[in-house]
Amino acid sequence: MSEAAKPQKVSLIVITYNWPAALQQVLRSVAGQLRLPDEVIVADDGSTDDTRRLIASMAANFPVPLRHIWQEDLGFRAARCRNVGIAASRGDYIVLIDGDMVLHRSFIADHLMLAEPGYFLQGGRFKTSAQETARLLAGGRPVFAPWADADFHVFDGIRRLYAFHAPALARWKARGKNGGRVMSCNTSFWRDDLLRVNGFDERMEGYGAEDRELAARLENAGLRRRQLKWCALAAHLEHASRAQIDVNDMSLPNNRLYRQTLTERITRCAQGIDQHLDDPALSA
Repeated sequence: MSEAAKPQKVSLIVITYNWPAALQQVLRSVAGQLRLPDEVIVADDGSTDDTRRLIASMAANFPVPLRHIWQEDLGFRAARCRNVGIAASRGDYIVLIDGDMVLHRSFIADHLMLAEPGYFLQGGRFKTSAQETARLLAGGRPVFAPWADADFHVFDGIRRLYAFHAPALARWKARGKNGGRVMSCNTSFWRDDLLRVNGFDERMEGYGAEDRELAARLENAGLRRRQLKWCALAAHLEHASRAQIDVNDMSLPNNRLYRQTLTERITRCAQGIDQHLDDPALSA
């Protein structure tokens, strides 16, 4: 693939809510990337001033522009929060992560290695134990290896097999059949593709399904999902989950919208990112 078909500028968007200790370690791992993002936007779903002060203190010496985009705390509104972050971005390529993931130093480089027109990328993360989480929050370096202190059996974590960095295997795996779980905590897109489907559906409030629904619309629009294994590694810091007991319960409001997207082959949501694109506050 020609260099012209590769992303020219990448925006990393980190969603956060009231866990500045975790965000600090995440941003430190971003600052240590072998290939830095061109900008970092912290999309904040209503945190208190502790988070604002942390970002302001780190922005002064951060190696790339670090911006804080805040929305009022009106409950779990990850879809809107990410849309606002994307609207504020300036890159032609968007990488999304959660604010509780400590990144491998090749994380951004790995996403760019496999970025290609016509595709969006889906990575994962392994979920560290409470003891390992405490060590990482104290400034310890993450271990990316099959013997990492993590739970490799949870349904939404990666398998032990994939817990080390192997770019050659990653390139081979990415050419295979799409599969795995869609999770917005580690994913990337061409910005134009997100705008074409109007980003996340902001009707989806509360935990769950906004990422699967977006992926479904992108696929309905003709894009293909490429799995990232053995690359774009991240260590997830342990915390209490806000997930429902059964995230696949199709009676949940967000899952009903997701099912509608699947059955009606919807490609564009009505209540999405276009509401924010002309907001002068986001272009500052």
